[in-house]
Amino acid sequence: MMTPFEIARGYIGTTEGPGPENNPVIVAMYASVGHDWVEHDSVAWCAAFVGHCLERAGMRSTRKLTARSYLDWGIPVDIADAQPGDIGVIPRGTSSWQGHVFFIDRIEGPWVWGLGGNQSDAVNVKRYPVSKLLGIRRAGNVAPAVTLSVRDVQTRLRALGYHEVGTVDGMIGPRTRAAILAFRDDHALPLVPIIDVALTEALEHAAPREVAPARAAGSPEQSRIVAAANAQIGLGIVGAAGTLGAQIAPALAEAEEVQDLAGRMIALL
Repeated sequence: MMTPFEIARGYIGTTEGPGPENNPVIVAMYASVGHDWVEHDSVAWCAAFVGHCLERAGMRSTRKLTARSYLDWGIPVDIADAQPGDIGVIPRGTSSWQGHVFFIDRIEGPWVWGLGGNQSDAVNVKRYPVSKLLGIRRAGNVAPAVTLSVRDVQTRLRALGYHEVGTVDGMIGPRTRAAILAFRDDHALPLVPIIDVALTEALEHAAPREVAPARAAGSPEQSRIVAAANAQIGLGIVGAAGTLGAQIAPALAEAEEVQDLAGRMIALL
């Protein structure tokens, strides 16, 4: 497996989108560390870049968008012992919480060369005064990045009261897809039927919901999960959004009083 530093070098030359446009590669970096609510690459992304490279290498990042969060990541390293691939943090801006984080490329005399994102709106290698370093960190006690398997997600959903997920079989079928959407809706996550960092962390910290006997049996009346699953089975995943909405709308409206029906129906496709 590639190291985070090797992965980072592969992004050199990546830039923000021109003008109001957004580079989907950078937007995906936010999502990979649990912030898929970010839609614009103008949001500071140096921490998202470092975290993305760590997660791709199988290491758990801080999963935060603040550069200084990396001052508590891994183990501390003295400047004299710094190696390429270690993580450096320096101040940025005027507030005590602001900063900039990067992978150390090399240290030469009074300069540290950092491979980072959001450096002049791009991924590149840029030099900074060594005297500005707030800290250098290296992976030592870092937990591996873990993405739950489909079977794990199904098991956790059932434990939390989403019994309509059906059989724990490790397959993302209509019931599982609809249960993921229902859980995401209940926890204010983007309505996409995928397993990502945001879903994994929400499942880890969520409290069980109240479960009526009919729901525990997996077939409650007016269930948005069952309604959505049945519509997918009847129409296929790739159907007309209008037709899908017409099939599911009554059940969703009556059961949950959904206000953003149009967006949710598109998300089910």
